[in-house]
Amino acid sequence: MAEKKASAHKPNIIQRLVQRIQRTIQETIGELRKVSWPTRDEAINLTKIVISVILGFGIFLGLLDFVYTQFFKLLLGS
Repeated sequence: MAEKKASAHKPNIIQRLVQRIQRTIQETIGELRKVSWPTRDEAINLTKIVISVILGFGIFLGLLDFVYTQFFKLLLGS
């Protein structure tokens, strides 16, 4: 009898798992419909800003690295 009960629970567990997955997908689609997506122009402008900031920080960190390298070369006498 224990075998029958164990096998009877498996489809039930699988059905619940499938239902959870379906509910999660439905909720995700519902949330994505609520999102305020940017227009093409907004996306382009924001991309330009991100690239500019990345380049700016890259240049800043490169210059800072150069200055520290020169300073430690002078300090250590190499």
